[in-house]
Amino acid sequence: MTDLGLPEDIEACLFDLDGVVTRTAVVHAAAWKEMFDAFLRERDGEGFAPFTAADYDAYVDGRPRADGVRTFLASRGVELPEGGPDDPPAAATVHGLGNRKNELLLAKIRTDGVEPYDSTLTYLHAVRARGLRTGVVSSSANCRDVLRSIDAEDLFDVRIDGVVAAERGLPGKPAPDTFLAAARELGVEPARAAVFEDALAGMDAGRAGKFGYVVGVDRVGQADALYAHGADTVVTDLSELGGDA
Repeated sequence: MTDLGLPEDIEACLFDLDGVVTRTAVVHAAAWKEMFDAFLRERDGEGFAPFTAADYDAYVDGRPRADGVRTFLASRGVELPEGGPDDPPAAATVHGLGNRKNELLLAKIRTDGVEPYDSTLTYLHAVRARGLRTGVVSSSANCRDVLRSIDAEDLFDVRIDGVVAAERGLPGKPAPDTFLAAARELGVEPARAAVFEDALAGMDAGRAGKFGYVVGVDRVGQADALYAHGADTVVTDLSELGGDA
């Protein structure tokens, strides 16, 4: 292993955004809960079963927005019309609920701002100082704006996010296609790339893509689940891997 905590043959590192680079996973979770609880309360009345942290981990975390809506609603036996990406947030459609969640998310970000994990930024600088290529792979359509807000856009050679995935018709995590697209753009075989993810769907994507090393970042106490979904190692913070810049 290198002083970055990675196998010697790794040439590129692919990072998820929310929960790995930025402290926005908790903001996403809060926005999902507010949106789904309001929908379920209106549908089922005050006795509704609320959206939980376990629901977030199992059905939503790491997935493209519309996929998260579909997957969670299916777990509750609820079917809605698909609608379209331009549906208003009040629409009772898959895309309408997704847009309502994004509206809530952006309001929370505007109010509270976005904070990076400083240890991740330090690790990114170390990775690049050692000549490894870097990519950010996120299901978020707000990825570029978030990176710019923390002055980190130039730390990544490639960005494959929700906007790029939609343009190219790439299925999101747990499918490996977005990670594979980033590796292709970096000119690196998957077996020589490492994936850094905090979501179970991201672990599944890393395993399905046959990436050389999959690092689970455990921010919420789910190390066993990260290993079960394909992590080669699990850390609570990237500083544990080494890589002093």
